[in-house]
Amino acid sequence: MARLTVAVTLDATPPTVWADVRNIATHTDWMEDAVSIRFTSPSREGVGTTYDCDTRIGPFALTDKMEITSWVEGSEMGVRHVGIVTGTGVFRLKKRRGGRTKFVWTERLEFPWWMGGPVGALAAAPIMKLVWRRNLRNLAARFA
Repeated sequence: MARLTVAVTLDATPPTVWADVRNIATHTDWMEDAVSIRFTSPSREGVGTTYDCDTRIGPFALTDKMEITSWVEGSEMGVRHVGIVTGTGVFRLKKRRGGRTKFVWTERLEFPWWMGGPVGALAAAPIMKLVWRRNLRNLAARFA
């Protein structure tokens, strides 16, 4: 299992950041590995929302099937990955001094045997962490 955490402090209040990240459809605007998002449920936000996210990191592409599992207005969005790669992830927003927000992104992902299983996850973790740090720089630029 790959366990990853990346974080950034954003120059915006938690309500401002939440207003942006709650819109799942726009995650492709700041996540370079997220190519497209297609909702598979009538809802587009909140617990129970499901969607397919076409994901690409370098030559590797897959459709990440996700379901929103937690939704704490203004502070948390959790997902369950149920596609080829399985696991959980969560965005957490924490208030910081000066009207800023700490955005923490945590993922626990399991790779199938044909992607190397635990060894593949271990090998992929540093690459995913680099990509997600770049994603958070892109997110920060939205509030600059």
